Amino acid sequence: MFTPSQADVRRFFCSVYAKALAGQPLEAIETIASQWMDEHPEYRAEWLDADAALAKMHDMDSAKTNPFLHLSMHLSISEQCSIDQPRGIRQAVELLTARRNSLHDAHHEAMECLGQMLWESQRSGRPPDGQAYIECVQRQATRD
Repeated sequence: MFTPSQADVRRFFCSVYAKALAGQPLEAIETIASQWMDEHPEYRAEWLDADAALAKMHDMDSAKTNPFLHLSMHLSISEQCSIDQPRGIRQAVELLTARRNSLHDAHHEAMECLGQMLWESQRSGRPPDGQAYIECVQRQATRD
C-alpha cells in the first residue's frame, strides 16, 4: 500500500499545478488531480510555492480548509468510484451526482461521509466501515 507523507502529498499537488501551468504532459493521476484543481481556483496560491506549502501546517481546528487534504479526498473518491471499492460506492456517488446535478457537489457531500468513516475508524481502533460509508452517501442522495 502506498502511504505518502504530508510532504509527499504537498509536493505532488504543487508539481501537478506547475506542470499544468507550463503545459507539460501529465500522467493519468495528475490529469485527474489537475481537473479537480481547476474546480478550486480559491486554492491556487497554495500550490504556487512548494517550499511554502511544505512549511505551512493546517490546523484541524482552523476554520480554513486544508486544500491538500481536500484535493486528496477528491482523488480518493474518484479512485474509489473508478474501481467501485468499497463495492457500491460508484452507484451511491452516481445517485448523489444525479440528485445534486453536480459531480463536484456530490464529491463534497461524499467527503463528509468519508471523513466521518475515517474519524470513526481512528476513534474506535477498528478498520474503516465501507458499508457505513456507502450508506451515508446513499442517505445524502435521498435527502432534499
